[in-house]
Amino acid sequence: MKPGIGTDAVVIGAGVIGSAIALELAKTGRRVVVVDRASGAGQGSTSASSAVVRYNFSTLAGVTAAWEAHFCWAAWAEHLGHDVGALARFERCGLVMLDVDAAPRSGWLPLFDQVGVPYEEWDAATLAERMPGIDVGRYWPPKRIDEEEFWAGTESTLGGVCTPDAGYVTDPQLAARNLADAAVAEGAEFRFRGTVVAVESAGGRVTAVELAGGTKVSAPIVVNAAGPWSGRLNELAGVGADFTVGVRPMRQEVAHVPAPEGYHPADGVGPAVADIDLGIYLRGEVGGGLLVGGTEPDCDPFQWLDDPDEVDLNPTMAVFEAQVTRAARRLPGLRVPNRARGVVGVYDVADDWTPIYDRTELAGFYVAIGTSGNQFKNAPVVGRMMAALVDQVEAGADHDHEPVRYKGPHTGLAIDLGTFSRKRRRNTGSSGTVMG
Repeated sequence: MKPGIGTDAVVIGAGVIGSAIALELAKTGRRVVVVDRASGAGQGSTSASSAVVRYNFSTLAGVTAAWEAHFCWAAWAEHLGHDVGALARFERCGLVMLDVDAAPRSGWLPLFDQVGVPYEEWDAATLAERMPGIDVGRYWPPKRIDEEEFWAGTESTLGGVCTPDAGYVTDPQLAARNLADAAVAEGAEFRFRGTVVAVESAGGRVTAVELAGGTKVSAPIVVNAAGPWSGRLNELAGVGADFTVGVRPMRQEVAHVPAPEGYHPADGVGPAVADIDLGIYLRGEVGGGLLVGGTEPDCDPFQWLDDPDEVDLNPTMAVFEAQVTRAARRLPGLRVPNRARGVVGVYDVADDWTPIYDRTELAGFYVAIGTSGNQFKNAPVVGRMMAALVDQVEAGADHDHEPVRYKGPHTGLAIDLGTFSRKRRRNTGSSGTVMG
């Protein structure tokens, strides 16, 4: 065993979530050590994120957190609180959530009204006017592109809801590095190329983590923010027996293609589109590109992984063609290239696609897991929520029976962290997709 080190808190995972948690824990005056198996911050799932900043969620807490996080991204330098060099940038382009029976606007617009998220309701005619070249046909449910039904016409149309303040972060990996650098400025230490091989406890409380090679990091607080490796880490810690919601790694692909003519305005980026009707989402980018991702339609097989280390990070033509062909159905001017181009990542998917931000049955061992590909946008607030949770539970709060509430400084709204409990009833209002 190599000589060990002692600290106040260990965060496992230096993605955008783990780095945000490290920053906020360091701000409380704790000595923080962050451990990550990669060679730098944000090099795991974060680097493959489409980094969309939107507010559509199926719970009040989810919408409130997303709207609070909006103000963090819009004033990123102020949020970080330190000069960290080049900054990730929030690009405001708006987002249109197209109508779909699986997630009707009547289910989540009341949440927008409660939180104060600005929006515009568009009928099919308005959608066609605001997004020239779009096909406003309603094709639900999504179908495989090799089925005749996919190519059938429709006389039914759909509209959507536009949130003009939505957008995306231009460089998700840089955003994680910004948070990590700010955490270092607050006194945190990052140990890269370090894999946790054991979690030690005594008397019902976590005491240390052991790294491959023998280094032991002792601490009374450990936060699991390990993304797709989070389930394995919980097993090492011996936690999870009282979880009502599980997590599992899933492989995902996002296609990169040139946007069709007219999609982007001359002076900016066209709106992102959430299109569960066809099973895709679209996100433009500066330079005329378009990202096309999937929303896990039932007609496509889920790519669950037994071991995230064995994921194939090369995009496949089958997934690329399916996603881009669906996008071309919505945007008839889009061309489907004959060569797959894009990124592959791994989601840490919760059973109900809603994250778990909670304590566990092992005192001092906390989890920020099951982020399901939809929590990048909330990372700045997740850091603050987890710091508040740790502070109050360590001070004796019984979070399992009287959930901690976090009040956002930008909106003044309280977020009930019981929504993200490991013991919650599964969120039956979830779309069952990356949309949450």
